[in-house]
Amino acid sequence: MQKYFSLLLLSCLIVIQATAQLRVITGRVQEKGSHDAIRHAVVRVKGTDYMAASDKNGRFTLKAPSGALTLEAIATGYHNVEMQITAGRSSVVFNMSPLPVPLAIIEDQALQEVVVSAYMPSPVSTPPVTQMLTGKAAGVVANGSVKRRSHIISSPAPAGRFDTEDYSPVNENIFHAATEQPLSTFSIDVDRASYSNVRRYLNQGVLPPQDAVRVEEMINYFDYNYKAPAGKDPVSIYTDMAVCPWNTRHQLVRIALKGKEVDARDLPPSNLVFLVDVSGSMEAENKLPLVKRAFAALVQQLRPQDRVAVVVYAGAAGVVLPSTSGSEKKKILETMESLQVGGSTAGGEGIKLAYKIATENRSAKSNNRVILATDGDFNVGASSDGELQRIIEKERQQGVFLSVLGFGMGNYKDNKLELLADKGNGNYAYIDNFEEARRTFVTEFGGTLFTIAKDVKLQVEFNPAFVQSYRLVGYENRMLENEDFNNDKKDAGDMGVGHTVTALYEIISATDKAGKDVSWVDPLKYQQTTVVGHLPEVLTVKLRYKLPDEDKSRLMQQVLPYNRQQITEASEDFRMATAAAAFGQLLRNSAFKGDITYKDVLQLASSAKGEDKEGYRAEFIQLVKKARLVNKDTDQE
Repeated sequence: MQKYFSLLLLSCLIVIQATAQLRVITGRVQEKGSHDAIRHAVVRVKGTDYMAASDKNGRFTLKAPSGALTLEAIATGYHNVEMQITAGRSSVVFNMSPLPVPLAIIEDQALQEVVVSAYMPSPVSTPPVTQMLTGKAAGVVANGSVKRRSHIISSPAPAGRFDTEDYSPVNENIFHAATEQPLSTFSIDVDRASYSNVRRYLNQGVLPPQDAVRVEEMINYFDYNYKAPAGKDPVSIYTDMAVCPWNTRHQLVRIALKGKEVDARDLPPSNLVFLVDVSGSMEAENKLPLVKRAFAALVQQLRPQDRVAVVVYAGAAGVVLPSTSGSEKKKILETMESLQVGGSTAGGEGIKLAYKIATENRSAKSNNRVILATDGDFNVGASSDGELQRIIEKERQQGVFLSVLGFGMGNYKDNKLELLADKGNGNYAYIDNFEEARRTFVTEFGGTLFTIAKDVKLQVEFNPAFVQSYRLVGYENRMLENEDFNNDKKDAGDMGVGHTVTALYEIISATDKAGKDVSWVDPLKYQQTTVVGHLPEVLTVKLRYKLPDEDKSRLMQQVLPYNRQQITEASEDFRMATAAAAFGQLLRNSAFKGDITYKDVLQLASSAKGEDKEGYRAEFIQLVKKARLVNKDTDQE
């Protein structure tokens, strides 16, 4: 114990010495030309951990060492900027140039003047609603006059283009001082849509828009060999740590969860409603035709006790197959194969009807779920995020969950589909090819459709004796208030059968001299910041979950003792998760990507390939090579 008190005393002396030599630099980060403020830009002293973040007005206050130094500003969507600062200068302005919009790769079938009615008037024939209600889906494109287009320009598109993909902004998590904000609280995320969407871009030979890259979904795309829980809880928790490869002055903490395994024969009966978008925008080969193949894979997994209904929507919504036993596979498959496209997109009406069918066929122990397949381009009826969210939240309370499958490109609405799945207590996947459909509905059938724990939240308490500051890698749109952790009315993510969840924290050691004063707020005057507690513990993880049929949460805890190891000495799963995180940060041009390169990611991933039964890790390696080539990062041999 004397060793730890000596360590703490040394840390305090370093703090006093470093503070005495600091100065304050203020400034603004703005867009070059327009001078518009850039929010959430990171400004730091190059080669150190002295950093600050810009506020909504683009302004920042940075504590930095005395003397001449180099400052760098980093912001999503902009070229990095460096600036030499003399010893006496205390104010700076960064003018940042936007990154160029990635150009589309257009299929050899050129985009014609005539497009589907989702964009502009066109000679698209839309059958009457009565045709939909008598067993046929809405729509046939007249005379084949609508040409498919295969890819996009990053949204917003230049004038004259009909590329309208939409992604919510991701404002990266920053470092927080453990003495000022010892708690970090967030909802779990088992979605994988971002990874498969990124794969689609790279396979087309272009880098994805930065906001299309959600780092937590890059990490959680992979299967990890975590041990399933053996006790009464349906989830197990594991923690470990290693040196951070993109900044070796820092440590990387891994928090890993594993959901219990359940034999498919023991799963409760499913009451499913396939909700299929058959509007004109779904005409392309990678939309409705792929939807049919995806659902056909799912139908083959159904048991006689499972039931399926099929609802379609375009200009209106209709039932094309009432709830049918899983034993009648031929009937279900014939219904799916008969679907055709046409009309605008009344997505809200389709969701309402699907929930109605699911509620009518619900039983006491059934797994009730609507599975929505769409590109997300709702434009008729209930289409606003708020209105759709209220519909879904209401039905969630009644025990009917919503899973969302995204398809296609060009008008893909990632932000809307992610929101719907989050509010519907379901999964969100992007299906870019049949292999992804097979994984979702065959390889991981139980995890996709059957929930073993709902409203799963994590709260991490950091020990300031070891942790000076920390940042959560990814999960930006899953952050919760600390008070939400014990609030059972607060919605959070769900875990399915056999699911794994991985979260990474980048931490700066309390004894790291270069990392002192990472705090981006002034010291508190009235708060006590004395370090107390069990020194060998780095952090404590708390997890809350509810069983699917309960409303009261249950608590689990896990402590991480201090351990120092190189990332090369860590487990294959830890190395793979780290490689995925580093890759995501490179694609985002993250302010926290450090000095890691695509070559480093390749080496790390190659060392973590392991058995790789399904080939996902081998595919990842190929994607990194493609990104490296597109990014012209081939000179680092």
